[in-house]
Amino acid sequence: MPDEKVLFKAKIHWIIYLFGVILILAGGVLPIANELKIIICLIGLYSLVKAFIFAKTTELVITSKRVIAKFGLIRRNTVELNHTQVESLMVDQSIIDRLVNAGTILIQGTGGSSTPIPQIVRPLEFRKEYFSIVENDKK
Repeated sequence: MPDEKVLFKAKIHWIIYLFGVILILAGGVLPIANELKIIICLIGLYSLVKAFIFAKTTELVITSKRVIAKFGLIRRNTVELNHTQVESLMVDQSIIDRLVNAGTILIQGTGGSSTPIPQIVRPLEFRKEYFSIVENDKK
């Protein structure tokens, strides 16, 4: 859109890599059969690659006029909502998410469709920034 500026860009939290790292470390140090170690390490490697692709292909930005969420590598999903079309912006955090300051952003547009974007760094800051931008637009 003309005269549109990116005001805030969310990042994916490093916690998405934790499961893969734990599996690779466990596969390397557990006193089990070599075949099982290889399987555990391969599952860990798969998890790391999947997390890396997710982190590199997921975008969540607030512009001066819209909220834009894009995710997916082969099947690309894009959600673009004008500020007036966003009905609510919710944050979902587990106990671990709260400890590491991560969480899932749920963007609900008018019409009831809800889009979750998981493992965002500082999700409450994202939500606060969004409402601050919308409030400034009203002035």
